[in-house]
Amino acid sequence: HKEYRRQRQMCIRDREISDKAVNCPECGCPIGIGGTPFSSENTYQTQQPIPQQIRAYVPQQKNSGLGIAALILSIVGCTFWLGIILAIVDLCKKDGRKHTCSIIAICVAVAWVILALAIPSDDKTDNTQTSRNTQNVSATVEEPIEEKPVQEQREETQEKPSVEEKDISSSNSDAEEDDVPTEYKSALKKAISYSEMMYMSKAAIYNQLTSEYGEQFTEEAAQYAMDNIEVDWNANALAKAKDYSDSMYMSKEGIYDQLVSEYGEQFTEEEARYAVENLDADWNLNALKKAESYQETMSMSPAAIYDQLISEYGEKFTEEEAQYAIDNLK
Repeated sequence: HKEYRRQRQMCIRDREISDKAVNCPECGCPIGIGGTPFSSENTYQTQQPIPQQIRAYVPQQKNSGLGIAALILSIVGCTFWLGIILAIVDLCKKDGRKHTCSIIAICVAVAWVILALAIPSDDKTDNTQTSRNTQNVSATVEEPIEEKPVQEQREETQEKPSVEEKDISSSNSDAEEDDVPTEYKSALKKAISYSEMMYMSKAAIYNQLTSEYGEQFTEEAAQYAMDNIEVDWNANALAKAKDYSDSMYMSKEGIYDQLVSEYGEQFTEEEARYAVENLDADWNLNALKKAESYQETMSMSPAAIYDQLISEYGEKFTEEEAQYAIDNLK
C-alpha cells in the first residue's frame, strides 16, 4: 500500500487525470473510486456483486387464518356479524402476519349492513281486513258455502242522503263506535261472517254466538250484534232454500219445514214462505231425483217409493210430483 500511495502521488503530480478515472492510465495504479483518492485508513476493495446464494433470506408474511375465516363468514351474508368479530380479533393480534383479509371482511360486512338498510320493508296489511278473512266458522254447523243471491225487489225509489248528511252520520257513528266494548264489536263481526258465508237466520246466529259449544259471547254482546247487523233475512232464507233444493232435492213443503224448524234453520214463517215462493226449482225433477236415490240405495219398489214421497213424515211431495217421479223411473 505504501508503494501504491507513492505511485499515485507521482501520477497526480505529473499528469492530468480525469476525476472519474479509477486507475492511472499509465501505470494502472488505483487512484480511487469516482475520482476520490484513497485515504490511508481505507483499503482497496473491488465492487463485486453479492452472490444469490449468500443473500439474506427475508420470509414473506402470510395472511392470518382468522382473517381468512372472517372473510368467508362476511361473504356468506347471514353470518357477517360473526365475520366482523373474527376480523377485529385478528387485527388486535400482533403475530407478524398480514391482516388484509380481515380488513376486506369488515368492508364486506359494512356493505351487507348498508344493503339491508336500503331495502324498503313491505307495507303492512290491514289488521281489520285480515281478521275478517281469517275468521273460522264453528264446526257445529256443516253447510256448503254458495254465492249469496242478488237481493230481489230492492226499493229504487228510496231517496239518497246528501253529502252533508252522510258526513254528519259518519262522524256520529264513529263517536258511538269508540264507546262500544271490544267484545261487542267482535260479536258483530262474527255475526256478519255467519250471515255472509252461511246465510243463517237471525235466531240461529244469536244462538251460535251465545252457545257454550259455539262462540260463547255474552247475551249482551250477542244482542248488540243482532241489533246492529244489516242483513236481508229474506235473501238468506232464499239462499238456504236453494241449497236444500240443489243438493238434497227436497220438496217445497219439506224445505219450508226445515227453514222454520227450531232444530233446523230457525227462520220466521214469513221469511220461509218468501223463500219457497221465490225459489226457482223444478219440483217434479226433485221428486224424480229423490225417487232414483231411494231406488239405488235402498232398492225400494215403485209403490213404496211413491208412499215415501207423499208421506207427511217423509218427503212431502204432492201426488202429482210423486206420480211424475214414478212414471219416469228407469
